[in-house]
Amino acid sequence: MIEFRNVSKTYPNGVKGLKNINLTIEKGEFIVIVGLSGAGKSTLLRSINRLHEISEGEIMIDNESITAAKGKNLRHIRRDIGMIFQNFNLVKRSTVLRNVLSGRVAYHNTLRTVFGLFPKEDVNLALNALDRVNIVEKAYTRSDQLSGGQQQRVSIARALAQEAKIILADEPVASLDPLTTKQVMDDLKKINQELGITTVVNLHFIDIARQYATRIIGLNAGEVVFDGPVDEATDEKFQEIYGQQLEKEQQRGPIGEGAE
Repeated sequence: MIEFRNVSKTYPNGVKGLKNINLTIEKGEFIVIVGLSGAGKSTLLRSINRLHEISEGEIMIDNESITAAKGKNLRHIRRDIGMIFQNFNLVKRSTVLRNVLSGRVAYHNTLRTVFGLFPKEDVNLALNALDRVNIVEKAYTRSDQLSGGQQQRVSIARALAQEAKIILADEPVASLDPLTTKQVMDDLKKINQELGITTVVNLHFIDIARQYATRIIGLNAGEVVFDGPVDEATDEKFQEIYGQQLEKEQQRGPIGEGAE
């Protein structure tokens, strides 16, 4: 489904964000990427849909190069990739339903979407998506009236209404309390299992990674230092990923991190 071929990313200031990444992510996997702030997690995740451009190598989506794609072809590939952000990325003054319907924008012409002229089928799809994340009763509520956890579930529903084949989630629970974190992660896992949507999540929390992932990828300074199933993600392996910071992170407990 997703393949990284010798992928590197060098920022204009010379910092190496990614160093010769070679990965294959199979359809239906639930991948959690872990590592310290600045390890390259966001860079890796956002390079999949080209929110970040890579400097070298190639990324394949379903045997098609998104790295080389342009124009209509690029839009078509991106249409299959839903993105969930740490800050929810909703239009706060719009209703929940309108935000979820924005996931349908790539399927229609600009004029139709500007005026919100979505067909009934799209509205039903959006309502079903909201129902799947247990928030359909908020469909006509303004998004800024929701709690953080509810807003994040709206963003998950948007990806579902998009009919995404891949969901990318960049620190989706960093700003949420433990109970809401569990609700959001449960939603993502349920969607992954029931719909077979390939899911790639950046997380800072070791315990959550172990609980939800089918496979963990550890990054350190832009390099893959661990890639394996959860039962191989031992404390010793996490020590390699986090280095001397691991003990401090465990002492402080779950915390969020900013963009890398």
